[in-house]
Amino acid sequence: MGSLGEEELVQMVRDFIESETPSSISLTTSRPLSLNHQPTSLILQEVLREHTDEEVEIHEKILMYLKDKGTAGHHTNNLTKLVVMKLRNDGYEASLCKTSWDCTSSNHKGGYEYIDVMVVESGRPKRVIVDMEFRSQFELARPTVTYKEMINNLPSIFVGTEEKLNRIIPLLCSAAKTSLKENGLHVPPWRKPAYMQSKWLSKSCKKVSALSPHDIDLLEDHHHKTEEKSSTTCFPFHLL
Repeated sequence: MGSLGEEELVQMVRDFIESETPSSISLTTSRPLSLNHQPTSLILQEVLREHTDEEVEIHEKILMYLKDKGTAGHHTNNLTKLVVMKLRNDGYEASLCKTSWDCTSSNHKGGYEYIDVMVVESGRPKRVIVDMEFRSQFELARPTVTYKEMINNLPSIFVGTEEKLNRIIPLLCSAAKTSLKENGLHVPPWRKPAYMQSKWLSKSCKKVSALSPHDIDLLEDHHHKTEEKSSTTCFPFHLL
């Protein structure tokens, strides 16, 4: 399937704003949910539907970057750096944020990377988190039907605030716990709320505001090679 035109892509995102059944590449998806877990599922859907103008604008920008560059051959790490560079070129205060946390009695050691964008809302600075592979962070190897449906309703690319994440993570971790136990499996430490929250909300966060010349050269070189390859091969457009 070929790439979507710019007007079509923007319209698909805007259709989400005006509809209670958002499109498949929008901030949420429209797959139906099972009735046996409706309370949690409905709460999750309501939280995902909430968004600010700034969040929608940033999401639209990212979709445009991916459409312009194409995603074929790009690793997620390269895409994240590319999006940071493009957002900064468009005037956003965007940074690559690298979190890390030590092992404690209740949490395993770990680290993660995502995009941090500072915006101004009602005259006050506000932090918007962008994750290029958000849905995959909650996937399970053997999910129940209910949990799989919940995960399918998550956006591939998350754009939202810390407050939104603080509402989403407990819901998904609780559902994951239920899914694992129904399959007779133990809940590992890295599936618990404290570990998942540390990925995006850890106080130990190193921000990289600008990419090094070496990183920029690598991204541009990779893009040129991808363009040369795609000139003779048809790749489907997809979001990671």
